[in-house]
Amino acid sequence: MVIDTDVTAAWSDTTSRLRPLFELAAGKVQRLARTWATEDGAPVFTVAGRYTQRGWTEWTQGFQYGCALLTFDGLVGGGLAPDAPPAAELLEIGSERTLTLMAPHLTHAGVHDHGFNTMSTYGNLLRLALEERLPSATAASGATPDATYTYRLAIQVSGAVQATRWTALGEGLGFVHSFNGPHSLFIDTIRSMRVLAAAHQLGHVLMGESDRRISLLQRLLAHAETTARYNVYFGEGRDIYDVPGRVAHESIFNITDGAYRCPSSQQGYSAFSTWTRGLAWAVLGYAELAELMDQLSDEAVEACAVPGMESRGQARSRLLAVAQTCADFYIANTASDGIPYWDTGAPGLAELGQWQDRPAEPANHAEPVDSSAAAIAAQGLLRLGRAAASEDDRRRYTAAGLTASRTVMQAPYLSTAEDHDGLLLHAIYHRPNGWDHRPSETLVPHGESCMWGDYHLLELAVLMQRLASGGDLQWNAPRASAADAADAPGSRSR
Repeated sequence: MVIDTDVTAAWSDTTSRLRPLFELAAGKVQRLARTWATEDGAPVFTVAGRYTQRGWTEWTQGFQYGCALLTFDGLVGGGLAPDAPPAAELLEIGSERTLTLMAPHLTHAGVHDHGFNTMSTYGNLLRLALEERLPSATAASGATPDATYTYRLAIQVSGAVQATRWTALGEGLGFVHSFNGPHSLFIDTIRSMRVLAAAHQLGHVLMGESDRRISLLQRLLAHAETTARYNVYFGEGRDIYDVPGRVAHESIFNITDGAYRCPSSQQGYSAFSTWTRGLAWAVLGYAELAELMDQLSDEAVEACAVPGMESRGQARSRLLAVAQTCADFYIANTASDGIPYWDTGAPGLAELGQWQDRPAEPANHAEPVDSSAAAIAAQGLLRLGRAAASEDDRRRYTAAGLTASRTVMQAPYLSTAEDHDGLLLHAIYHRPNGWDHRPSETLVPHGESCMWGDYHLLELAVLMQRLASGGDLQWNAPRASAADAADAPGSRSR
């Protein structure tokens, strides 16, 4: 990646794109809300510009309604009155459909996606309510005490249900296992941990056998350390492909004795190459968790310490080190404009020559790019630009995040055509399965969007809007009042 070192100019250039982005998103979100039949399931990705459903799990429904809430947030943050059109309609779409359609996800015991579905909907609504960004204390606005209690309770329930999907490894380690089963640890799940973080911040615990209180923070930290040990490489000779910052999509364990067996991949090219959306999840997920440590007390972390994270300072240092290692690999293995190809080991990359030295080429004959990975990673890079210890690292990560951000917020990645449902173009879903639409037999899949790409582009834009005005934004650390925490289920002992 070629990094522009003029950070001040890059900030100005990128933030000037935010208002047009939110206005463009408003029209697309409203049209999809009018045309999508909810009985068909959740929209996943576009085919010839139209969102379609692809049955696997319904992990993208929260992103659809989350897009409405983030667009509302961005328009209001840009000066639009919250009760003015189109902000009012976006809030209605996001809040009403969250409350009427998202409840089944809260108790879904078969997936690792609670952080995606719950935090993009109930999480954003609670955040907006606590920030007093909702228009007024009316039932329609979602700002009433009853509504905010519903949002809190939803996050608490979802966090606890997610934490029950647990594979214990001994020595204080373990992980929330993927939908593949108790042997399977996905890199994706590191970002789903934000629902455990939020539920913990709201005072909740998981109740086990004999009324045993199980800390959600302890499970979060154990999952983060286990993922770092087995899904992230640090150049320590685990295998001959051990390059610092490379990630494995999946780690496989023998659940009889807890032994690690091998890396694997569901969506990448191979177990020994790096699927770049998984890499992006790691950059963002670990950067956010490092920030989370600043919201916690020393006592809270020490009470649920895991190996290598016995104190808050140790936990923050470990999480930050993992995020930076992955970020460095991302920067080194991405095209000059911040857009990665879908897998760093994809065989067709050899046909593209020195692809890292020039902007990514979505419409090529060899391997597709994945703009959704860029939108995810850009947010992680910007967060590292604030959290890293050295001034040089902070400037480098900020500049890298801005490089990717500017790229995804303009042509050819921003979808301005009214007849295209998506917002972020040139995303890829599942290359090995051949699910992605090819507009030409001679070219790779390109020109399409996905719900997680659109959502994370908007998350990135809202974060940048806050940072540009001197503010801050935590997706996984709702700041409940003392009264809220006291009323939280599980906050009192008998």
